[in-house]
Amino acid sequence: MIYLDSKVDTIHFGNQSIELLLPNQEEVKRVYKTLSEQNSNTPFPYWTQVWPSAIAMAQFIVQNPHYFLGKHVVELAAGLGLPSFVVAQFAKNVYCTDYLQEAVEVMKQSATLNRIKNISCGLVDWNNITEDFPKTDVVLLSDINYNPDDFELLFRVLTTFLQQHCLIVLTTPQRLLAKPFIEKLMPFCSLSQEIEIIHLGKEVPISVLVLSLK
Repeated sequence: MIYLDSKVDTIHFGNQSIELLLPNQEEVKRVYKTLSEQNSNTPFPYWTQVWPSAIAMAQFIVQNPHYFLGKHVVELAAGLGLPSFVVAQFAKNVYCTDYLQEAVEVMKQSATLNRIKNISCGLVDWNNITEDFPKTDVVLLSDINYNPDDFELLFRVLTTFLQQHCLIVLTTPQRLLAKPFIEKLMPFCSLSQEIEIIHLGKEVPISVLVLSLK
């Protein structure tokens, strides 16, 4: 489903901001209600919102550009793609990806809106990354560790990138259910910090992890 009723919104992070195309949330709910009545297993399209972890990632990027200067950067499960558009000002090139075609279409429109030339947007399912995946120096992931059923596969995906000597930057809310998954990543962690993001009038602590082979 492509959300036709979208608007341009300004997303603030630190002392910077960027414009993104955002699907209208009332239309998102209406479409979801219709689809879920037809199929009760229809997942809610969480990708249509800008979550605190993506904002924290954007803030981390502008505060730590040395990780990204001149690099080939990939964002997996990017949703609306905020971190990709921010990192493009430092990276050699950026590949902004999601497993949903409708997310990719919205990303492309935001890339055009922001006149970003060194970015491409594509369909990638991190459950099935093929051998012809583009050259990657840095992998960005924000708020992807929310379903415990995915943790084992996700850990394998991350360690595969690490074994290819990629740097991984991961941002996540501090969910209790994800604690074992995060602890499993800590042997690869070269930097861990917390960023407070204001979301719906409340402070949300977001953990930032920089992962690499030591």
